[in-house]
Amino acid sequence: MNLKFEKAKLNSGVRYVIGCDEVGRGSLAGPVVACAVALDINCKSMGLGEVKDSKQLLPAKRRELSALIKERVCAWAVAEVQPATIDKMNIHHATLLAMRRAVEKILKAVPSETCLVCVDGKFIIPKFGIKQQAVVGGDNKIFSIAAASIVAKVHRDKLMEKLDKVYPEYGFAKHKGYGTLHHRQAIKKSGMSPVHRKTFCSHLV
Repeated sequence: MNLKFEKAKLNSGVRYVIGCDEVGRGSLAGPVVACAVALDINCKSMGLGEVKDSKQLLPAKRRELSALIKERVCAWAVAEVQPATIDKMNIHHATLLAMRRAVEKILKAVPSETCLVCVDGKFIIPKFGIKQQAVVGGDNKIFSIAAASIVAKVHRDKLMEKLDKVYPEYGFAKHKGYGTLHHRQAIKKSGMSPVHRKTFCSHLV
């Protein structure tokens, strides 16, 4: 993982890089989840050399790394935005809201004036009084974003596995709410559950 971006900010008064990423943006059901991870740029090693984009890791390795990240980084936080809110404000704004909530939790542990927030993607969190940088493909470039992607993915997978026990007819434990053929067929057969995003699924019922 390339740490040059974090270290390049040392002379600009930034001590902490807060990486922020989301998971569940394209899912038909369940919340969108964001995670923020704060990294002290003066920290030389945390024994987390295997950290990379969560999509490149097997589930068992993600769970292992998520636990280590939580133990070793300066601070971390997750935040969720539920389907009803996603339907109300659209997924783009819901994703940014989840990111805002996650970062706000982090700022209770580290002073905002010493932080730079690196947001995965093309957009920064709007109307947020803190230094930010949007990083396209950030989960492959910035350590703190990659770490956030792992924690967010593990957190949301656990949520969807719990929802699978409540609504077993949809198979949430397998596809985590994404639009697989089995999932789409289940929606057509059983209709939408309370945790489905109506704006995403209305064409299927």
